[in-house]
Amino acid sequence: MNIMNIMPWDQRIARVLVRPLVRSPVRPNQISMLTLVVALAGAGLLATGDAAMANWGAGLFIMSRFLDHFDGELARQQGSTSKLGYYLDYVSGGLSYAALFIGLGVGMAGALGVWAIVLGAAGAASALISMFSNMQIDKYQSGAETIDAVGYPGFAGFELEDGIYILGPITWAGWLLPFFVAAGIGASIYCLWTIFTQLKHAAAAR
Repeated sequence: MNIMNIMPWDQRIARVLVRPLVRSPVRPNQISMLTLVVALAGAGLLATGDAAMANWGAGLFIMSRFLDHFDGELARQQGSTSKLGYYLDYVSGGLSYAALFIGLGVGMAGALGVWAIVLGAAGAASALISMFSNMQIDKYQSGAETIDAVGYPGFAGFELEDGIYILGPITWAGWLLPFFVAAGIGASIYCLWTIFTQLKHAAAAR
């Protein structure tokens, strides 16, 4: 087994938990929309700047990112994969992360002033740009318009995206401010990496 390419652990868990829904009326696109709603609720609570509300907000956002694995797994097990579902999953993820950075920026304005808004806006823009770049990378790597995402860089069953799970413990420990700064910088670096990778694939395809 290639340790670099094994299925992420959270996706493995989702594959098991989603099985009771396979024969239910629940459809993958409904889960995608639920994921976005939960993420927006979490970001909204983080935007209040209240410590107690931020704790709940972090928990909701983590839940939304875990649920994000359910739609794809349900689609595969139901045999209901579609291009609409592929794009909806990407849009839901991109908007979720953009909302997170905006929420954190607004919530941290009292501590960082205008820089919180700037960092939040940069993180949100990076999330949206990365979303479009990743969709283009998927197309280049699959050789056609794929209906399944290639995925984030990962190692030993952990993806780069899995770092969001530490949002909860960090928030509950009172370290949300340094996390926000680090995440904003990290999102910008990741955005540049996706753009570079997209351009590399585009050059190779010519």
